Amino acid sequence: MPAVPPQSPDAGRPAAGRRALGRRTVLGAAAASVPALAALSTPAAAAAPARASRPLRGGGDLGPNVLVFDPSTPGIQDRLDAVFAEQESAQFGTGRYALLFKPGTYQGLTARLGFYTSIAGLGLSPDDTTINGDVTVDAGWFGGNATQNFWRSAENLALVPADGTNRWAVAQAAPFRRMHVRGGLNLAPSGYGWASGGYIADSRIEGQVGPYSQQQWYTRDSAIGSWLNGVWNMVFSGVEGAPAQGFPNPPYTTLQTTPVSREKPFLYVGRDGYRVFLPALRRNARGVSWGNGTPRGTSLPLSRFYVARPGDDAATLNRALAQGLHLLLTPGIYRLDRPIRVNRPDTVVLGLGYATLIPDHGATALKVADVDGVRLAGFLIDAGPVTSDTLLEVGPKGAHRDHSANPTTVQDVFVRIGGAGPGRATTSMVINSRHTIVDHTWVWRADHGEGVGWDTNRADYGVVVHGDDVLCTGLFVEHFNKYDVQWYGERGRTIFFQNEKAYDAPNQAAIQNGAVNGYAAYKVGDHVRTHEAWGLGSYCFYNVDPTIVQHHGFAAPERPGVKFHDLLVISLGGQGQYAHVINDTGAPTSGTSTVPSTVVSYP
Repeated sequence: MPAVPPQSPDAGRPAAGRRALGRRTVLGAAAASVPALAALSTPAAAAAPARASRPLRGGGDLGPNVLVFDPSTPGIQDRLDAVFAEQESAQFGTGRYALLFKPGTYQGLTARLGFYTSIAGLGLSPDDTTINGDVTVDAGWFGGNATQNFWRSAENLALVPADGTNRWAVAQAAPFRRMHVRGGLNLAPSGYGWASGGYIADSRIEGQVGPYSQQQWYTRDSAIGSWLNGVWNMVFSGVEGAPAQGFPNPPYTTLQTTPVSREKPFLYVGRDGYRVFLPALRRNARGVSWGNGTPRGTSLPLSRFYVARPGDDAATLNRALAQGLHLLLTPGIYRLDRPIRVNRPDTVVLGLGYATLIPDHGATALKVADVDGVRLAGFLIDAGPVTSDTLLEVGPKGAHRDHSANPTTVQDVFVRIGGAGPGRATTSMVINSRHTIVDHTWVWRADHGEGVGWDTNRADYGVVVHGDDVLCTGLFVEHFNKYDVQWYGERGRTIFFQNEKAYDAPNQAAIQNGAVNGYAAYKVGDHVRTHEAWGLGSYCFYNVDPTIVQHHGFAAPERPGVKFHDLLVISLGGQGQYAHVINDTGAPTSGTSTVPSTVVSYP
């Protein structure tokens, strides 16, 4: 397959013209925000405090920022357009929306998705809800640059694109799950500008997927008609129709199956009202989970969930959990003065519309006990201004129980430090429980926005794994002051990793790691005997001090059981350099060329 499609001479060359420009932050000011619509931006009313002796009730209304449509709803397009006008450029705004479509067929719709907007069908299968039209993301708000199209999602719909191809030009934290596209899928913005994504899972795209200018992409347990091209790092696991293994040229890493997977919980409409479906665990998975009709799994009625509203505090959420209820977080922002504590096996915490948890006073946002089968999905954790030791803890320190038959899953749970305002955390996400599956996360120390600076939004570590037998599929971790990922557990596995080192290191001394120049993006602990990873990329753009040299992107003990496949490091426009790829292996990056330095297999 050609690296650059013939219809666009610039496609496949996102690095061209970078010179002193950064991938996101120094690209210029974003377009001015469209004034918010008052009728759509009214926050959900705070829940009235309940008496301690009165049990909290499950179920209830989903709140004003969940918009539910059926085929007979009047004015659907106008309502979609109004939400988009509010959210198109509101990168660090407070609006949060879920757009839900009941089963049926919808004609002639174009759902353009802005920030913090999720769209989903309410059937058991994507084919229960068909939109003859488009669910689309473009980058007009940012001058055709899609590298900041974060925090939006599409799930559980069938699409018949108006012109045969749906556009989905996204960057990090923008999952495309359980989708059936009866046509093609274009992952680039209009004009083939820069793009940095992305993630597809449990989806069927009947036509061609065209990444064009997308720098990297991960696709899991899906089926595609064909795949057009690759730029730096395209990874596939369990994908029917995926291109053959070819790294580094073409840059395809292809695994025939995904070792263990369990799809994300989702809301649907059953005969007795709203329910949450809990997909079953799959081993050596390949292709979609819903291909033969009703997917395998179980479901829970909404009455088993405490339907949380912005204004609910941690004490209320913990009362609900203590009563045996699960949590459904409706769209909005939740301030927490203490952790949400998940202590019961098989608890579900599901967010809609990028519900956002902000811990105050240095608290941890959420802690999970060492129990089976917890499912965390679909929410954002935003660090508060007082340093938190951690923001998310899966399992307490020293967790050791075997959860292989029923692991905890962390899916579309995103972490942000700074950007929307000052935020600080020592470590963002800690995985202590064995057999945890982290399926698509973006853990981001902000490089732009408000409250951003080397010490202003200080966050030393991104993801730290102490648990054994942990699997990460779709791991995006960026810009931490020290290590982005540290892995101390045995038998860990990662399929796809994307990283940028912190842009704003003031000088070489600020990132000095003992005798080593710089902290690796992905560090496997010296005592670890077994570890394996596929399709990993780390990029540097030291725009404050371009003379900084990073010794390597990856560090690991040199022993036969620790294996890496298909690694790359890149200097973006020559702003800083890597001396090696992993440990002392791999050629240095080359000047201003923005050409990857690669290692196919290590050791």
